[in-house]
Amino acid sequence: MRINYNVSAMITNNNLANNDSAVAKSLQRLSSGLKINSAKDNPAGLAMAKRMNAQLMGLEMANQNASDGVSIIETADGAMSEISEMLQRLNELAMKAANGVESDSDRDVIQDEVKQLTEEINRVAEATEFNGQRLLNGEFSFRGYIDSNANPANIDIKVASYSSEVAVKPYEIDGLEISKDSLTGEYKVDVPAGSTSTVSKILEDGGFPYGSTASIKDDLLTIKASNGFEMTLDLTRCNLENVTLPFALNNLTINAEGIGAMRLQVGANQGQVLEINIPQISLREMGLETLKVKDENGGEVWTLDVSTEDAATEAIDRVGGAIQFISSVRGQLGAYQNRLESTINTLDITSENMTSAYSRIMDVDMAEEMTNYTTAQVMTQAATSMLAQANERPSQVLQLLQ
Repeated sequence: MRINYNVSAMITNNNLANNDSAVAKSLQRLSSGLKINSAKDNPAGLAMAKRMNAQLMGLEMANQNASDGVSIIETADGAMSEISEMLQRLNELAMKAANGVESDSDRDVIQDEVKQLTEEINRVAEATEFNGQRLLNGEFSFRGYIDSNANPANIDIKVASYSSEVAVKPYEIDGLEISKDSLTGEYKVDVPAGSTSTVSKILEDGGFPYGSTASIKDDLLTIKASNGFEMTLDLTRCNLENVTLPFALNNLTINAEGIGAMRLQVGANQGQVLEINIPQISLREMGLETLKVKDENGGEVWTLDVSTEDAATEAIDRVGGAIQFISSVRGQLGAYQNRLESTINTLDITSENMTSAYSRIMDVDMAEEMTNYTTAQVMTQAATSMLAQANERPSQVLQLLQ
């Protein structure tokens, strides 16, 4: 029997330390509810869980962003709903003014109401905001600019609007002419006399879709195609009334850039965005600027002309086009809203499934861990008792020394 080194006590003490460590780990897991409380518990699992957690937080913020996008669209649509109501009233007034029964004094009264309605349409379009950002003034529509080195006169041409089908790339117009119809006095766009090309061929060669057509009205040159492609160029600064016609569009490069659309971050990763294009809403975009009148401050404003029977008849067509334009924009925004709501649903499902996966890695099974804790606690108590017995063994040597 040896007394200098109590090997039994050492073995028992090691087992007690291990059991006590197991009890401490179980207590930590039971108190925190987490299976992984530090990197040493599960290094690979911790790395995976932290990536999942970052993804979950990103999904939560993306969900909020998408919900904000729905609110923006609802705000814009609410304003355009009121504009649509005013356009319906303008249509009624134009039809009334076009009636031959009405006298000039009657039409003057109608013109006053038309003026107020058109001013209110512009005011609503300019004043509609969300979080301090104006929604209907064209800030969130596609951007573009004209690059013309060959013909300095074309520098005064501006890009007015695009449809969502316009691809982001340069377009070129070379060889079209703007002239005035000798019978109707209206502007028209065509190829130069003697040219063997056609309007559609010139546009197609310039990168526009096959079968594109060009038309001009109120200093707005519109290029359309059957696939929904539509681009409008503003020729106001060219001052067509004072230039020598035909006015040639030569070497005109249009650089279409989709940088103006509102970009919503609707995903947890880079590039997961949804771009919302809200076109400009104004009398000019709707084709309702036909007459300049004095406002209450003495300044000149554009309004719809119903002061004569012929003007009122034309106004009916213009208002009809404006109603169609607003309805088209509202339909487009409605489609965006449906996409956002689908995105929100997808984000909710993804977040739910990823949370479940994250929980399986990080969360402790309380019932199982309680079983482990009870086992470790009993083993600790047994080891403590045995350590006491092992420490008593050297004292038996005293019996040999008596």
